[in-house]
Amino acid sequence: MAAISSLGTGSGVLTQDVLDQLRKADEASRITPIDLELALEKDKQSSMSDLNTTMKNLYDAMNELASNTLFDERSASVNGTSVEVSADANSDLQDFTLNVINLATKQIEQSGSFGAKTDTIASAAGNLNLNIDGQNFTINYDATTTLDDLKNQINSIAGSKVDATIVQVATGDYRLFLSSVDTGTNQDITLTDNSGNLSGTQLTSGSSVVQAAVDANFEFNGLAMTRTSNHITDLITGYNITLKEVGSSDVSVTQNRDAIMSKIDSFVEKYNSAIDKLSALTKNSSNKDDRGIFAAESTVRNLRSDLQDMIGTVGGGVASLYDYGFDVDKAGRMSVDKNVINQKMDENITNFEAFFSGGDYTDPMTGTVTTLTGAFDELTAQLGEYTKTNAYLSQLDDTIANRITALEDRRASAVEQLDSKYGILKKKFIAYDLMINRLNNASNTFIQMINAQYATSKN
Repeated sequence: MAAISSLGTGSGVLTQDVLDQLRKADEASRITPIDLELALEKDKQSSMSDLNTTMKNLYDAMNELASNTLFDERSASVNGTSVEVSADANSDLQDFTLNVINLATKQIEQSGSFGAKTDTIASAAGNLNLNIDGQNFTINYDATTTLDDLKNQINSIAGSKVDATIVQVATGDYRLFLSSVDTGTNQDITLTDNSGNLSGTQLTSGSSVVQAAVDANFEFNGLAMTRTSNHITDLITGYNITLKEVGSSDVSVTQNRDAIMSKIDSFVEKYNSAIDKLSALTKNSSNKDDRGIFAAESTVRNLRSDLQDMIGTVGGGVASLYDYGFDVDKAGRMSVDKNVINQKMDENITNFEAFFSGGDYTDPMTGTVTTLTGAFDELTAQLGEYTKTNAYLSQLDDTIANRITALEDRRASAVEQLDSKYGILKKKFIAYDLMINRLNNASNTFIQMINAQYATSKN
């Protein structure tokens, strides 16, 4: 409220300071409690935002383990240096041997000798035909075309099939080298002068083969194979094989357990992060500063207990996560024994996949088949009761937001009432101050009259 410059100037009693002190006392009893409640609800709102992020991260980690595609990842190990192998997701699991007899090569040819790369190649205009892999390219020239110009034209026109370069073999000995882009026996290169206007035969009959293009020859488990390229994608569906050198290599394509373990680690990390946050938010303490902000909030307290209980209840009745190496300590934090995980995968990978992500689980003792939805699908469904749209956490978010709105309305109303109250009181103070001032002035006049009368009678 703005200061009243004239208030109290007459009486020195009903001042602005008195009004300010009265209002401060009113605000302490009416506004401050609302402000404290607002601060608490806004802290809850901020904590809910952090909690929602944490729970979403946990839900996503659970969902990754619920996906059957988790078990589609493949890992290829190679014993030997002759090949490199990678395998796409869901490709076949198998062991095999690749014995490289020879690598596929490119066709490389060189022209006859030119004195310089700026030497002209023709006496008049004409064209050359370049043939490779059954494809023809027309290369135009004229009397000004140099060896370097010809190289550039070949790269521009036939660059998808041929690489052209000029090499200085010796002093005064420059040659045009043509190398096929692809490998294989069908990569022969021929240059034919269609016009007969070349200055010499260096580019046609004067050319020679530096390296002949040949197909790759190798054996797959002893069976002879031939391919035009050293990069092979059509031998086994989903396998990418690169022949590197002559020699034999043993290849093993297995399930990529590193990818599975990485996602299990992520789940355990996100679970513990959620438990730690929920424990802090719901901590009970007689000390107000140590008490969790949601210590009295049943939704958040129930989430923590439900989350811990989930670990022992999922599994479709055939097993629990504890049987698969997972454990939870007294504080609710999770750990996992990867030796047990690997043992379970070694024993029966089909049962492992069914337990984690759903499918048919065969009891090893009775042979009974149970169709499971998957432990982690169960976990995501149960956690979804809290995290999905309009679920428990969303409802609590709405409740807190409504509380904040209501408190802000209450505060605005209380401030408005105090503004009205002290607006009226201010006017009363001004009126009272004027009355006191008039009384003081009248009193002073009366005293002056008495003093004057007394002085006259004395004389």
